[in-house]
This record gives sequence, C-alpha cells and structure tokens, in this order.
Amino acid sequence: MTLLQPVILSGGSGTRLWPLSREKYPKQLLALTSEDSLLQATVRRVDGIAGVTLASPMVVCNEEYRFIVAEQLRLMGKTGTVVLESCGRNTAPALTLSALFAIKNGSDPVLLAMPADHVISDIDAFQSVVAEGAALANSGAVVAFGIAFDVPETGYGYIQSGAFYGDTSTSNTAHLIARFVEKPDLPTAQRYLSEGTYLWNSGLFMMRASVWLSAMNICRPDILAACQNAFDQGKTEGEFVRVHASTFAQCPSDSIDYAVMERIAAGVSSGEAGLPVGIVLPMRAGWSDVGAWDALWQVLPKDTKGNVAQGDVLLQDCHNTLALSEGRLIACVGLKDMVVVETADAILVSHKNSTQDVKKIVDTLKKQGRTEGSIHRKVFRPWGWYDRVDAGDRFQVKRIVVKPQGILSLQMHHHRAEHWIVVSGTARVTCGDKNTLVSENQSIYIPLGTLHRLENPGCMPMELIEVQSGSYLGEDDIVRFEDVYGRL
Repeated sequence: MTLLQPVILSGGSGTRLWPLSREKYPKQLLALTSEDSLLQATVRRVDGIAGVTLASPMVVCNEEYRFIVAEQLRLMGKTGTVVLESCGRNTAPALTLSALFAIKNGSDPVLLAMPADHVISDIDAFQSVVAEGAALANSGAVVAFGIAFDVPETGYGYIQSGAFYGDTSTSNTAHLIARFVEKPDLPTAQRYLSEGTYLWNSGLFMMRASVWLSAMNICRPDILAACQNAFDQGKTEGEFVRVHASTFAQCPSDSIDYAVMERIAAGVSSGEAGLPVGIVLPMRAGWSDVGAWDALWQVLPKDTKGNVAQGDVLLQDCHNTLALSEGRLIACVGLKDMVVVETADAILVSHKNSTQDVKKIVDTLKKQGRTEGSIHRKVFRPWGWYDRVDAGDRFQVKRIVVKPQGILSLQMHHHRAEHWIVVSGTARVTCGDKNTLVSENQSIYIPLGTLHRLENPGCMPMELIEVQSGSYLGEDDIVRFEDVYGRL
C-alpha cells in the first residue's frame, strides 16, 4: 500500500485578507470558513483517503509561526513534524526540505504538497482524485491537480492538458501536461475556457520524495545543494526540524512550477532525459484559494440577499455584502457589493471589485512604519497570549493570559518597569532573588533592570494586567537569560 506523506506548505503572508491576516499571523492560521483554521482544515482533509497508509503531517513554515502551528496540531490531536525555515524561499525549497526529511530513515513516501491556505468544500471528491494521483505518483510520475472551471479567471495560472495518459478504456482522467501558463488577461482566459483543454493551477502536487529530489538535481541543482547543506547542518528538536539559518538564507528562491514543473512539461515534447513524466488530473472539489475578500465571500454561507455576516453585525437593506466583526458592532445600511472588516486596531471598507488592492494598503502601512500591517493587537506566544489594551508616550497596558504550566523567559528590561495585577488564577513570579506566589487581586512591581520571570503553576489559565512604564516600550527591549522554548 502506498505510503502518503502530507506536506502542508504554510508560507505566505496573505496581505489581501488584511486586517484579519497579518504578516506575523497570516491567513492559514485563521478560522475563516469553519471552526478549524485553514491550516487545520488542510491537515484534516486527508484523513480517510482510500488505498494509502497515511503518515503524520509535515508542515513547512517560518520559524516565527512554529509554536502556533504546533499548538494548532495539538488541538486537533495530531502529532507531526514542523520543518522550520529561517526565511521564505518559495515552494520549491520548502518541498525539497520535506523530501530530504522524508527519505532520512530510508523511506520513500509519496509526497502530497498542499498549500495551507486553500479551501476545499467537497472532501469526498478531493480524496477520490488524490487516491488516483497517489497510484500514479507511486509509479514514478509527478502529478499536478488542475481545477476544472466554467468561468474565465485572470487571477490564476493555468495548466494545459495534453494527450490522455494510460488506459483510456477505463474511467482514467489523467492527461500529460502540455504546458503551464501565467495568469492571462480576460480575452485569453475566455479563449482557454472555450478551448476546453485548460485547468486552473491549484498548487497541489504529488510525487515520490526520491523522484522530486532527482528532478531538482536535473532542473535546479543549486537549490538542491543549498537545501541539502542547510538540512545537514540543522537539528531536530522534538517535533521541530530546524535547518541551518544562514546556510538556508543563501538558497535561491523559486516555486515548484518554475523550478521543475515547467521543465517537465517542456520535456514531454523535447524528450529531455532523466525527467519524470508530468501528469495533470482534473479536480472538481469546490476549490478556492481565498486569495481576497471577494473570494472568501463566494465560499461562505449567505442570507437570502447574498450577505455574509459574522460577529456583531446589523444589516439594513444590504445586498451581496461581507461584514465581519471581531468585537465591536458593525452597522451597515444600504450597502451593495461591499466588504467591511473590523478588528481591534483596524477597519477595512472596500468594494468587492477592489479587494485585490488591499495589499497596497499593507504596503503603505509598512512604508509608514506602522505596526498594523504586520501584527495584531492580540499577539500569540508559546506560553499564551497578550493583548495591547492601551498605550501612551511613556506607558503601555497589556492583558496577559498564561496557559496552564506556561513559563515566560527569565528576562530583564533596560528601559521599562512593570506592574502586574493578577485578576484570575495564581502567578509564580521570580523578581531578583525572590520567588513569590501572587494570587487573584494581588499585585507585584518589577523595577527597571531587574531579572524576572512569570509562570502559571496551575491547571487553569492565569490572567493578569500588566502596566509598563518607561522611556521605551518596544518588544525588542527584552534580554532573555533562560527560555524553555529556545528563543535565546
């Protein structure tokens, strides 16, 4: 039976879904269409595929997201491997690192590479075509999945299917890949639709690990060498596989499509030796890359007037409008084809036809040095989370929640003092050479420059209010001396 290794590619910042998605908390970590985050839904949809032995999931992500990813897997009851990239280098290096880890112990599984931020509504159809692809990949082919479509779309790349592959007397739907094409203009997309040989490029691929590494050796030996060096110099810590940071930073950036798939497609006609056969399978499974707010509106349940409302939302005489609130009341009157998104620190109002341009707002925020483009007011940490409630020139107020047995680093600050007021649970506080239990409704003062640590020794979340005061209140004013999460 085929051993199937799910590889979830969890890169990308999702700037078009700002303000919910931020650089340091991208869209794949958000629960946009169900109680699961997009990452969790990607992991879950491979459960139960017929005819394969399913390996534990492997997630490739930036080092910055490691604890959030691990926590989301834990909440699902899943154990897996989290391959950490020190910097983004696109999908070809990410898949290469996955393949190197997959063959480490002499195995050669079929890799199913899946972007972590896509939505698939018909799981049965997805699993059926993946099972078909697994058999082809196990025989040595590289399989792409193309999305069958009935409307022209200028926002996706396309795959042109060629001749049938294999036994045409069966229900086989496999075709040789004729070529990959870039995002077209509208007349070209309309021509692709009328010709009937084109599919949207889903970004889903399957192949044996050894087949991918062999193809990389032919097509991009420079990327393979850089990944091999970074992998060999890296280390494994529990579920985390950490490649060597400075070595991986030298790796060229390239996508699966550009690095290998286009070369394979060209090799069908040129007969280039050594390359595997490239196959495309059509998929009809309710696929969306939720690349912008209008795409999310399309996949969410709507009322009789075509509206989507989530959170504290009131609609009056609105049509085909998406309104999402994370906290405050949104009242919409007379809107049509609009998007309104509220978060604690930002509000987006856009026409649905303009949602692709939201990324320009994020670019502007970055140029202005504003934090709203990169982080939320609520920030997740391996020990829990904090919410920046208020701030002024020389003070900042945070609500801090530490999960059971959570331990912050042993640290000090050069520029600020802190006052902690416990409002729920009990905190164990190290302050200088003293170790103190601080209970509900009690407080403690941490002077500037004092070595300190916060812990939750209990079995329930512990909550406190932190008031910082000083000349500089940035997160980079933290000097860590010990940290159980390896953040020194």
